[in-house]
Amino acid sequence: MKSKLVRKNPMQAPKPVGKYSHVTIIPKDVAMYFSGQIGLDQDDQLPQTLWEQIINTFKHIETILASEGMDANHIVKVNIWATEEIDWDHFYEQWEGMFGESYPSMTIAYVSALGLPEIKIELEIWAAK
Repeated sequence: MKSKLVRKNPMQAPKPVGKYSHVTIIPKDVAMYFSGQIGLDQDDQLPQTLWEQIINTFKHIETILASEGMDANHIVKVNIWATEEIDWDHFYEQWEGMFGESYPSMTIAYVSALGLPEIKIELEIWAAK
């Protein structure tokens, strides 16, 4: 079943500076949130590069969504925390692979540290079904 989320960018607001929607409307009485995801590999180790951690993180998000009968169409919002500057061209390869051109709302913050020193990026998704 496809999500009934509505994504839009009001004409009165400035155009988004990235690939996200200003507004995501969630149907009444529907909400589900997920813990932040990090880029562990198949051996539960964190790769050293931000790029590898990003690839793994997106894979984990797809797996977790599928475990609840959901997919990227159900994602309402993504919060992104990174400890180093993101190469947006590379990041958007994964982003577009997941979302196509139906972008959820997004927040990005650069922080000095995450839960473990090796973590370079963490993505938290909010999804609705």
